[in-house]
Amino acid sequence: MSNVLVDCTWLNKHLDDKDLVLLDAFMLNVVGKEPIEYSEFVTIPGALPFDIENDFCNNESSQLHALPTAQQFTANAQKLGINKQSKIVVFDNQGIYSAPRAWWTFKVMGFDNVKVLDGGLPAWIEKGYPTSHAYSQIAGRGDFVANYESNKLTDYQGVLAELNNPKQLVVDARGRARFNAEVAEPRPGVRAGRIPNSVNLPFASLMEGNGFKSKQALLQLFSDIGSENSDRLVFSCGSGITACILILAAHEIGLSNTILYDGSWAEWGSNKALPLEA
Repeated sequence: MSNVLVDCTWLNKHLDDKDLVLLDAFMLNVVGKEPIEYSEFVTIPGALPFDIENDFCNNESSQLHALPTAQQFTANAQKLGINKQSKIVVFDNQGIYSAPRAWWTFKVMGFDNVKVLDGGLPAWIEKGYPTSHAYSQIAGRGDFVANYESNKLTDYQGVLAELNNPKQLVVDARGRARFNAEVAEPRPGVRAGRIPNSVNLPFASLMEGNGFKSKQALLQLFSDIGSENSDRLVFSCGSGITACILILAAHEIGLSNTILYDGSWAEWGSNKALPLEA
């Protein structure tokens, strides 16, 4: 079985499993890809809403899309009925977009029994499986408690301190035009360019249709950027969402020395005191 992914056939067989919690990690604001739009609300039967932009985002932070605090995550996970023994499957309505962010947030909070539905809702619909037009009812309050693992994250100071360390590789998930400063950033006040010494691996290059490419193809993509020569793989993007797609792919092929730069380019590009390449 995959390290981090399940497919639609597996999920359809296990929808009624005891302890399975199915989470729809939707995002209303999609950046970096053409959004898939639906004429009406639709989700997978039994799913609960995992709101990355509100409930599971620290909106008191100056940083865009900041990860929630451990206390915030614990409270909202418990509201969803998540228990210590829960088996989490996460998906999103774009195929593979924000579900990896939810997956990595669980990992940061010390919870490992979480996987992502490859291809997400579009793949589920394509397979002809039943859908629902409403979220499921929450059974009751859960007993999950976060155990925050700070080693899975870094901030701009951590990236800057290791900027000239050949064993740190900063991998940027944005599209090539943004990475090469050929287009303006979509967010006001953010400079165009990239973190010095970083490499580009656009998240779209990992996709085949709505899901991930084969393991062999992913291995080649990561080999092409020199990931095997790095002790510290730091992943960045626009605001910390699509970087998690790369982190998930890295774990799928057996790389575990992964760190999320949560502030990503929205933070780095906004700070004129930080160096950039263009």
